[in-house]
Amino acid sequence: MTTRLTAGEVDLPSSPTMVDDESDFSILAGEDLSFSDISGNRDDGLDGLIQSILHRSCKAVCNLATPCDPDIRRVVGNIAANIGNDLETRMYAPRQGHAYDTRNKLGASDPRGKEPANEHLDAYARDILRWISKKSSTRLGAGDIAPLFESFMLFVAHHIKDHSRRHGAAEVLKPEDFRLILPVANKNINTGRTNFYSPGYVDPTDFFSVECGLFPISNGVTRQVALASTPLLVVADAEMVGHPDDYAEAELRLAAKTKALFFNQHNRRFAWGLTVSGRTIHTYVFGPDDIWASTAMDIYSEKGRRAFISLLVDWSLCAVDRLGFDPSIRYFVDRGSGGPYLEIDVHEMDESTGKVEPRTYYSQRCLGTADRLTGCHARYFAASASPESMDKPAFLIKDVWMTTGSGPAGDTRESLVLNVLHAEFDQSNEFSGSFVQLVSAGPVYISRGNTVVADSTATVFAGLPRATQDAAKGSDNAQGSSRSKVQRSSNRQVRQHRRTVAKWAGNMISEADNQSQVVVAVADAMIALNAAYAKCKILHGSISDRAILLQQTVDGIKGVLAEFDYACYADDSSGVDKVPELMLFQSMRSLENPGAVRTLLDVLESLLYLVCWLGTFGVSQADRAAYIAGLSKDTYLPIMDWNQGTAIEIAGRKRDHLATLAAFRSKIISNMRENSPLRPLAVD
Repeated sequence: MTTRLTAGEVDLPSSPTMVDDESDFSILAGEDLSFSDISGNRDDGLDGLIQSILHRSCKAVCNLATPCDPDIRRVVGNIAANIGNDLETRMYAPRQGHAYDTRNKLGASDPRGKEPANEHLDAYARDILRWISKKSSTRLGAGDIAPLFESFMLFVAHHIKDHSRRHGAAEVLKPEDFRLILPVANKNINTGRTNFYSPGYVDPTDFFSVECGLFPISNGVTRQVALASTPLLVVADAEMVGHPDDYAEAELRLAAKTKALFFNQHNRRFAWGLTVSGRTIHTYVFGPDDIWASTAMDIYSEKGRRAFISLLVDWSLCAVDRLGFDPSIRYFVDRGSGGPYLEIDVHEMDESTGKVEPRTYYSQRCLGTADRLTGCHARYFAASASPESMDKPAFLIKDVWMTTGSGPAGDTRESLVLNVLHAEFDQSNEFSGSFVQLVSAGPVYISRGNTVVADSTATVFAGLPRATQDAAKGSDNAQGSSRSKVQRSSNRQVRQHRRTVAKWAGNMISEADNQSQVVVAVADAMIALNAAYAKCKILHGSISDRAILLQQTVDGIKGVLAEFDYACYADDSSGVDKVPELMLFQSMRSLENPGAVRTLLDVLESLLYLVCWLGTFGVSQADRAAYIAGLSKDTYLPIMDWNQGTAIEIAGRKRDHLATLAAFRSKIISNMRENSPLRPLAVD
């Protein structure tokens, strides 16, 4: 029997929820180690990225969680006001030196005055009072703040549960519209990869992390235990060292955990976060190109307490897309032998009606997931047209936030280019099947009440600032930041959330059984790249480990080229984003001069970098992770410098490493694995 993946009575269609067997969900897990994690100085790289795109003191950040419907917004506002009033009343009595009797407030005849929940509310209110009673100069340790912060969340959650009982099916908000935001005990599942950032200069006891899970209203209002599929909404990191207004360390930890959230939640569009310093709370929104921090919510003041209550109530009652989830990707659990799976909606043209309608695909395997804090957040799924055939995928689905640029959108460009390639080569015995074949491509649509909108950074983050690089740096300087310099520039173009479906052509090379299979696939890709240029004057523009697929044929492994989002014609590359976000594999010319016309040499140079990287760190995720884990802390490999710094800096290092064959051998080839068949391929 197959059932909707829910965490109780309430369906949470846009997020993973609790399943019975934690281990079953591992089949949807992504990579253990991504290329973006490997660099000479991972900590400074993440730090510099944050400081380059962080916008502080944005008053409109919390508005992103406000429900769109005006009637719902009015009801939600009243609920937040009532919770705020109750908190102030419960804290007022102890301040006057006498006990607070809940029944005096509710009325002696009100049965709710005898409910155990009210005893909890009194206890939570006392915790909050102890929190705000601390002098501002008092250093609050992790053991002090963590339980008090959780008490604030549980106080609001109790009220949310109580309000859900009062709403009937005919009201604006129905009982099933309510959800609980509860602190969870992390089992090192959703944020397990954050060990790649370990601030050695900070005592870890000076921090606490509270992960907030999304739970149905039927749950008990207690601290929860997170399973692999628990939909973590936000990670709160508190920083207790240094000046009370110095959030740099907490922001860095929060960003590392948020990166893991993007990696593990395949329907994550954007993420929320919190930092707590003493009595001051900031909320953060992590988008594809920007991070926004709210103005301070000081819980010492009634205004600050009410602001934080309003945020928690908004999270409890807004539409799931406002929480950062994608309603068009839904998690299910099969309580039979099949295990959990995903439903993925793709809007396609219905030839019978001439209308664009959603078509649902089914997947149990995520081949590649969002592996960075920012960027296109590309995810890849092996999919089928029915749940019964998921073990034999027929399609490859790509979900990506693509920059629109001045030319056609990425999937549109990919469709145009692939149509030309298939028209030229489909009848060729030599090159038939060398290029992935698209089935459909288009935007992801999000329902907003009675309207449907194409998902993009312009529609999601309307009203939030998108400052220039210089303005972002100036904002950091104004906060007294002495952190590392900006590591890379941030793309300020609008991104469209788009989804493509291609016919299944095999796994990615990271799924290869051995490096010999990769050698065959790379050789096939090189031949196909040359043929595309020779016959059609088409140049691939985004070579990476995700651009080459391993197709199993009767004759063995065959390499298939994919990822034509950045492709262009040799004689006209106008309107094309010259440098995709992963600069690791980009040619020196493309990095130094993004406006330069692309050449075949640029494409083949990118392929060389891919071969060197795979030959050094390994092909499979497990092999790569094991190799990195075996390196000593002080190990330095020159190739790591290809993955950190600005475009100009990376180009300069590559030019130094490839200046002569002797330099290339000593700095790159000598560090490749001795038994790797990719090593002679790189030399040749």
